[in-house]
Parts: sequence; structure tokens; C-alpha cells
Amino acid sequence: MQVKERIGYVPEAAVLFESLTGQEFLELCGRLCTTLGKTRCNRESRAFWRPSTLSPIARLDTYSKGMLQKILIAAALLHNPEPILLDEPLSGLDVNAAILMKDLIAAFASEGRSILYSSHVLDVVEKVCDRVLIIHKGRVVAGGTPEELKASTGQETLEGVFRKLTHAENDDPGIARILWALGS
Repeated sequence: MQVKERIGYVPEAAVLFESLTGQEFLELCGRLCTTLGKTRCNRESRAFWRPSTLSPIARLDTYSKGMLQKILIAAALLHNPEPILLDEPLSGLDVNAAILMKDLIAAFASEGRSILYSSHVLDVVEKVCDRVLIIHKGRVVAGGTPEELKASTGQETLEGVFRKLTHAENDDPGIARILWALGS
């Protein structure tokens, strides 16, 4: 339990208590972390509303996908965790919130925190990660810095690296077939 309390986790999809307000949900998450304490929990959870467009008194069932993602991120970071596990954390976020999240990831990394970032959006991975594992069909096929992976495969982007390592560059992407079906 002590290890679990130190981890911050943002799932790709989560089940939330939709009858709670945003503030109530954050307070619940904070109180589940015994190291936070009630006073600090209340202070920390309120801090997430200042830079946000979220309403602390609105019920979660009225939130959009992006707003729910912001709540999940806030709940995961409420107790100042180490390490932080992020599974598609930018999913549903508006452009400004996504930029803020990327800046936050960079700030945590500069503090020396361990961050595991799982994503299919490789241009973002290339910008925010200093080490990358390429997984194909459940197996690690390569690992290293983005620069090392690009250099070893002769590719200019991580998307190119992924396509080359998974042999997708030889696949017919089906664009001609799709255009034909659309009558273009």
C-alpha cells in the first residue's frame, strides 16, 4: 500500500464516480492517500481549479471528455507522486491543456522524476521522452533515445522508425483503395 500511495497514474479510460462534483472527486482521491492529510488535501485539490476551466461544483456526469481527462490528471498529481504513469494522457485535451500537460511532463522530468509515458502519438513521444521503447505485437523491438532510434534506422521521425521496425513501410496503406471506394 505504501508503494501504491507514491504512484501517480492516469489511465487511458477510467470509471469515475459521476454523481460527485469535480471538487468532491479530488477530495475523495486525496483522502484515499493517507500521506496527504485532510487540510493539505483540501488546499491541494483547490489549487487545481485556479488555472483550469473546470467547475469545482459541476457534477462529473456533465463534464466533457477533455474535462474528465483533466480531472484524472489532477487526481493523479494531487499527492505529488513519484513515479508517474501516464497512459495516453493527452486524449481529449484541448490544445492549451495538451501544451500545459507537455510542459508539466518536461518540468517533472527536469526535477528527475520517473515518468512512464505510453502513447500511440509518436510525434508527442518524440518531443517529451528521453528514452523510448518500441513495442510490436507485445514484444519490445527496439529501445533508446529518439535520436539513437532514428540514426540506427535511417529515419527522420519516430513514426518512420516505428514503420520500419514493424515492417509497416512495406504494407499497402490502402489509400488508393479508400479513394477508389469514395469515388475519387
